[in-house]
Amino acid sequence: MQKINFSSQWSHLALKVLIFMMMLVIIMLAYPHKSGSFAYRFEVGRPWTHGLITAQYDFPIYKSDEQVREEQQEALRDFAPYFNQMKKVGAQQLKLAEEAAKGSVSREEMQYLRTAFRKVYEGGIISVEDFQRVKGEEHTRITVVNQQHKTLSVPLSRVSTPRMAYDSIVSGSPLGEQTQLRSLGLNRLLLPNLVYDSVTTASMLNKLLDDVTETHGIVQKGEKIIDRGEIVDAQTYTILSSLKRTMEERGIDTARANWMKVGIFALFFLFTLLMALYLYVFRPKLFSDIRSVLFFCILISIVVVIACLVVHYTPLSIYIVPFAWVPIIIRVFYDSRTALFMHILTVLFCAFLAPVPIEFLVVQIAAGMVCVLSLQDMAQRSQLFQTTFWILLSNILCYTACILVQKGGLEMIHWHIYLYFLANALLVVCSYIIIFIFEKTFRLVSSVTLVELTNVNSDLMLAFAEKAPGSFQHSLQVSNLAMEAAKRIGANALLVRTGALYHDIGKMSAAGNFIENQQGGLNPLSALSFEEAAKVVIAHVQAGVEIAEEHGIPEVIISFIRMHHGSSKTRYFYNSYVNSHPGEPVDECLFQYPGPKPNTKETAIVMMADAVEARSRSMQEYTEESISAMVDHMINLQIADGQLEDTPLTFHDIQIVKQVFTRKLISMNHHRIAYPELKF
Repeated sequence: MQKINFSSQWSHLALKVLIFMMMLVIIMLAYPHKSGSFAYRFEVGRPWTHGLITAQYDFPIYKSDEQVREEQQEALRDFAPYFNQMKKVGAQQLKLAEEAAKGSVSREEMQYLRTAFRKVYEGGIISVEDFQRVKGEEHTRITVVNQQHKTLSVPLSRVSTPRMAYDSIVSGSPLGEQTQLRSLGLNRLLLPNLVYDSVTTASMLNKLLDDVTETHGIVQKGEKIIDRGEIVDAQTYTILSSLKRTMEERGIDTARANWMKVGIFALFFLFTLLMALYLYVFRPKLFSDIRSVLFFCILISIVVVIACLVVHYTPLSIYIVPFAWVPIIIRVFYDSRTALFMHILTVLFCAFLAPVPIEFLVVQIAAGMVCVLSLQDMAQRSQLFQTTFWILLSNILCYTACILVQKGGLEMIHWHIYLYFLANALLVVCSYIIIFIFEKTFRLVSSVTLVELTNVNSDLMLAFAEKAPGSFQHSLQVSNLAMEAAKRIGANALLVRTGALYHDIGKMSAAGNFIENQQGGLNPLSALSFEEAAKVVIAHVQAGVEIAEEHGIPEVIISFIRMHHGSSKTRYFYNSYVNSHPGEPVDECLFQYPGPKPNTKETAIVMMADAVEARSRSMQEYTEESISAMVDHMINLQIADGQLEDTPLTFHDIQIVKQVFTRKLISMNHHRIAYPELKF
């Protein structure tokens, strides 16, 4: 009895628990936690899906940002910037102008000059920079503060710049005197008497903005806000937004925040536990494989983290997240049941991110079902496009149906959601790239890769057919036998066919040593001792492994090469040696393949098909009785030798395999009638 290594088992279990916990931690860290206690999601026009909400305390109703901006703009519309009036500037500059004009102009012109100076200074003169600032800010008036601190609102049209005042004085002079006035250099004497008061302007501006309140009304404690099933209208939306803002500003007490996190953690821990239990109970082989456990956890973590980032950091809808990646990628490498289960767990993790969780769950679970149904075996790339189309159609129909159920009409549909569904479909198509990455990272094999490997026109297969034609034909026949048997007992037929094609590829390295490639010529092994001949034949297994590794053949296919003889003996040379050395001890290791024995249904089927097909070549007659007896004998011999003891095959499976092999060999070795010759 083989000794069980409990230490190794516990270390593997601990590693798997660590992987599951790491997934849980990653999801918890990525999950957006609310800073306040208002964790509800709501939209205008959508029904309130939660319970009754009442005000726990008085809180103000906040205006929207757009409404506040409009009121601020309205308040600033009649605002006029402030200027201080310098009273003495006009008198001083007029005195200088009189001195400059004395003796150069007539008495009438001097009188005009005094009148014009007083007029422009009464209207006010400001600097060019201040004038451009006021005009650029689209003000039509300014506020003038005189020396008695009284304010006066003055239209901007009455105010002049020094240049404008100069042109006004010169152009208004009596005929014939403009040239005389220009020669006086009055433009240098017209200084501003209104100075911009930035401090007062900023102060008054802030006061106006402060007068525009952010609130309009108040919700009193105990007042009903909304109840389940009621439609969120614009007013209710404003109140709910105000409640959310108030709660976030007030903050949430530490105890309540911790309880919220405990609730989320408990749910996510339950989902993780269900995932582990599913694998342990229904897929023990996957649970025992650390690589598969890591694959599932990484894939789910990636999709959930993407959903968290989209919801928390972008304005995009959660429906743009390609949740179908999970069932598509898992179905390509594993089975439909596992794909659907993992998909449901993924959408459960993300349900609380959606505005309407029930609607989200219906849409996504239906999409997962459609995905699994339409993607039974992805043997061609075109199947992914077909699956994407059905997922898109499912999303549209389910979302529309949910709106009809909730609203009783299409008037409240958010049509932009359909654009998100279209973008989601484009991302689903990109899953082919993700499949390739996971295939290389975890050394998995997809159906598409298996189909590519079965191409007999590939360089490796063409070289196999050229160097070892008999072995190549033998491999083709084995693949036909094995694939039919695999279909009947529910094994992976495509994997069996691929493994059968490559199982004897090692015979390329020394094709002439094998009878099927000698075409009636001299057998080189006849010149060797039985031990040496057995060694040459056994070597084709390791040679096949090396050739496969050199050409990048996946490990799962290489396992067929290693296991197709298991730990059996080269019966021809072993029996011949025993018969020629009667009574002598025999070192069986010299005639025994290194193994390992087959450990899956698929590798066992190929072993049985290989032995049966090879033995059928040496039969003298091909009748139903002789073929059936041969099949029974060869497979029973493998059972008695313990070659199938590590496989999950049942006796019922083996009986079906025997029947398939018998029927196929009869059809492959059927008789034809002889054509009569022409008589002349």
